[in-house]
Amino acid sequence: MNNIAIGADHRGYRYKASLMNRFAIAGHTINWIDVGTYNETRTDYPEYAKVVCEKIKEGEAQYGILFCGTGIGMAIVANRYKGIYAGVAWNEQVARLSKEDDNVNVLVIPADFVTEDEIHDMVRAWLTASFLEGRYQKRLSMIDE
Repeated sequence: MNNIAIGADHRGYRYKASLMNRFAIAGHTINWIDVGTYNETRTDYPEYAKVVCEKIKEGEAQYGILFCGTGIGMAIVANRYKGIYAGVAWNEQVARLSKEDDNVNVLVIPADFVTEDEIHDMVRAWLTASFLEGRYQKRLSMIDE
């Protein structure tokens, strides 16, 4: 079972809700930890990125997914946390490579630039991919030094 902390600002709310209600991967059970927002009323993205990262740091979640308009703001906030590797993905291939090459543990999705079907494909590709380690781990270690 994967515990996934998920958060969105107002621009990503409908995609967050769709993912939580419709997403499935055969052979996998997902426990969503919804940190908000809970409607499309304007809100500020940093508060949701912080809570998702805290859930991972505390061990409550193995992964995080964040939505905002461009994904950039959420990624900036998330990458300030040690041990969090947040990456913005806009298609299935980028989502898969984010895990394989960079061991991204927080997938950030630009809600204004993707469709609902693309989001489901991206999350599926990301969750089923495996980190390749080797030279890629060396690069992450350089970041963490």
